[in-house]
Amino acid sequence: MTSSETTHKLNKTIIPTAPLPDPIAKTIDAVIALHTQSEKNLSSHQRIVEGITAFFGRPVFLYCTLLVLALWVTPNLLLPRFGLPQFDPPPFQWLDVLLGGGSFLMTIGVLIAQKRQEKLSEQRAQLSLQLNLLSEQKIAKIIALLEELRQDLPNVKNRLDHEAEVMQQAADPEAVMNALEETLISELADLQQEAKEKAS
Repeated sequence: MTSSETTHKLNKTIIPTAPLPDPIAKTIDAVIALHTQSEKNLSSHQRIVEGITAFFGRPVFLYCTLLVLALWVTPNLLLPRFGLPQFDPPPFQWLDVLLGGGSFLMTIGVLIAQKRQEKLSEQRAQLSLQLNLLSEQKIAKIIALLEELRQDLPNVKNRLDHEAEVMQQAADPEAVMNALEETLISELADLQQEAKEKAS
């Protein structure tokens, strides 16, 4: 079953999607394949860490944390009234140790999950860049063909279009990158100069 033939379930109602053009369906399949490959390459340890990290981001984790805090603090405050010893008297040193250790482990888990997400985002960005460069080349070719067609038509007045001549050439990614870097460096230098002038 191709992407154009897929159906979506929404509130237990099956809604057929409109047939997609073949290039769009292939693009969707490529993106899905990228995500599927990423999931297949996921180790069991990574899957466990990401599952636990995903739990940290749910409201139920907040409620569980608040419940544990309440069950820890309340007895420690009420036990002396009944003449019973406190297992962690204020300022709750053991609770501090548990919270610090938990925060440390949560931070490591989030960093591990984030690293994989950044790698996947980088792959998507590379795919997007390649498609954009290919589109740029196609657009330049179309403009060149249109200009050639315009010059060949006898009923169309032949005129020189400088903008069309420039747009027939596909952009050089390296030149664009260099221009962006030079502009950024210049703007940063201007901002630093302005900051020095304000400070003086």
